[in-house]
Amino acid sequence: SARRHHGALQLTVRRNRVFEESFAQLRLRTAEELVGRLRVTFHGEDGIDGGGLTREWYSVLGHEMFNANYALFMPSNDGTTFQPNPLSEVNPLHLEYFHFVGRVVGKAIADGQLLNVRFTRSFLKHVLGTPVSYEDMGAVDPTFFSSLKVLLENPMEILGLDLNFTAETSVFGRVEVVDLVPNGRNIVVDDSNKLKYVQLICQHKLTSAIRAQTREFLKGLHELVPPDLLKIFTCVELEQLIAGRPQIDVEDLKANTEYHGYRASDPQVQYFWAALLSFNTDQKAAFLQYVTGSASVPLGGFAQLMGMSGLQRFQIHRSHSGANSLPCAHTCFNQLDLPEYESEAQTRSKL
Repeated sequence: SARRHHGALQLTVRRNRVFEESFAQLRLRTAEELVGRLRVTFHGEDGIDGGGLTREWYSVLGHEMFNANYALFMPSNDGTTFQPNPLSEVNPLHLEYFHFVGRVVGKAIADGQLLNVRFTRSFLKHVLGTPVSYEDMGAVDPTFFSSLKVLLENPMEILGLDLNFTAETSVFGRVEVVDLVPNGRNIVVDDSNKLKYVQLICQHKLTSAIRAQTREFLKGLHELVPPDLLKIFTCVELEQLIAGRPQIDVEDLKANTEYHGYRASDPQVQYFWAALLSFNTDQKAAFLQYVTGSASVPLGGFAQLMGMSGLQRFQIHRSHSGANSLPCAHTCFNQLDLPEYESEAQTRSKL
């Protein structure tokens, strides 16, 4: 169990059970006890924690929070950000786990440690106490968001949709209908009220459906970081405070790349990788945003990169547009069309 050792809170866990054992050892500790220094030992491994093992603990634990076996979080459409799973109650301890996760995030912020944790913009807004908007649905479920935009931009008569003020939720194979307003199932959506409908359906999916989970997470977080301190940040700043800037492993990207019209040994491909390796962190993040639509690396690395129809590795296609043209990206397919540049310097400049 967690115990004090020379003023530090001593934690000994098995690496393959880091989430459950950290939870079991820290759940009964008071917020005051958690404020001090943490000293971590991995069971069966040599090593004195001079800070490196604690950093590793945060990294491994951050990854495990999103383990699908716990059913606590669900990924956004692109698999790079997460928010609470509305069906997390399948895990009997889910609310206690959310409280624990909130504490861990709070302690990481307080200690200046980084977690391998990237939350959706809408969930970060809940942390900041900022209202969510229907535009936030775009990052969570782009297909559903697109259907809502079609609804807003076209007359209901043309669309021929029969909607009312309800939301349907599938709960373990059983469909449940929830009224978005009192007696919502008897209120028809028309052109005069469809904006309200869109706002309410997004409010339900992004807020109401995860209210209990969010409440417990925030309880744990606020034990270590007061809400007033968090409110000074924007969503982007808060994300970087929790997870840092995205660390992009170019060698991992290279190992998970497909070539079309090029071979890995072609000079143009060699120029490209050399140029990308020379980029600083911000430039690499900007490149990743450009070709995939997100500056975040999937939790399982680039092997887990998602495209329009599932797993889709990064692709480099030969472009015949000429060496004076710019590269072109297709984010739905994680695709870069790379012209036949004549040097590494030219490649770097064009990128």
